[in-house]
Amino acid sequence: MKDRYDDIDEYIADLKDEIGKNEQCATHHYNLGVALLSKRDFVAAEEALLEAVRNSPNLAEAYVQLGGICQDRGDLEGCLRYNEEAANCRPKFSVAWSNIAFVHVQRNDPDKALDAVDKALKWDPGFIQAMNVKAVALYMKGEYEKTEELCMAILNKEPHFAPAWMNLALACFEREDFGKAVQAADKAQELGYDVPEAFMEELRPHRGA
Repeated sequence: MKDRYDDIDEYIADLKDEIGKNEQCATHHYNLGVALLSKRDFVAAEEALLEAVRNSPNLAEAYVQLGGICQDRGDLEGCLRYNEEAANCRPKFSVAWSNIAFVHVQRNDPDKALDAVDKALKWDPGFIQAMNVKAVALYMKGEYEKTEELCMAILNKEPHFAPAWMNLALACFEREDFGKAVQAADKAQELGYDVPEAFMEELRPHRGA
């Protein structure tokens, strides 16, 4: 896609022109879909991405983008289905496995989430988003020490990754390491994470005078 947003409309027009000359080019349809997503034109983007996979049924990236559109509108089943299709097309596609794990977390099924996210991390061990999904799944299973360890590993790589600070705060709170929980929650909030007010209230008695 064009690097400069100023050119996006021209870029979309150029892609449509190219598609007019060759309607079977899946790459042009895919690029058009991504460009339309950047303008948040989800309906047109979905149409372009569906056209991409019609012309190239193994275009895993397009299935992931379609899954993202489903997620945006709250359709977890659609998100799961498209990402499973992406993983079927390309078994080593870590993004698809991470997204599958995310859906299982949203469905309160941490065991399935861990099974999927471990596949993502097998193919991309440093994938921060996948590491964070795993941290959430571990927390859901009550494995707070492992959650804390994984959050620290994430933050060693990406110190400004706010969700990991939030997960660290939750894990430390459960382990009754309240001082560390307070620090982590404050850091998450400082980095723009919307820390639930109820949790901040739970931390209040553990703050210094």
